[in-house]
Amino acid sequence: MLQDFVIYAHSDLEMTKKLLDKEPLLINGIIDWGGGDWESGLGGATHMARRDIVEFLLERGARIDIFTATMMGQLEAVKSFLTLQPKLIDARGPHGFSLHFHAQLAG
Repeated sequence: MLQDFVIYAHSDLEMTKKLLDKEPLLINGIIDWGGGDWESGLGGATHMARRDIVEFLLERGARIDIFTATMMGQLEAVKSFLTLQPKLIDARGPHGFSLHFHAQLAG
């Protein structure tokens, strides 16, 4: 069920809602795709620039990270993450997408 949730969170708000209603603990579940590639539903929605799904997941309690804050244009949050952990500037998110990639999604 977690794999389905993460996959649907990339592109399908209605299925994401249905799965989360059925199993609320999926909200912060993370799947290991192998090779060090870890992804949550929020991570999938983030790198697909699905603001509607991201906002829904955040409202339901998903834990924001620097990649989501960057894609959503939350500059103050991004600055706070980088102040606390400067090496995050070089971090890679799901599928190896960089912080710069997520910034481009913000527009």
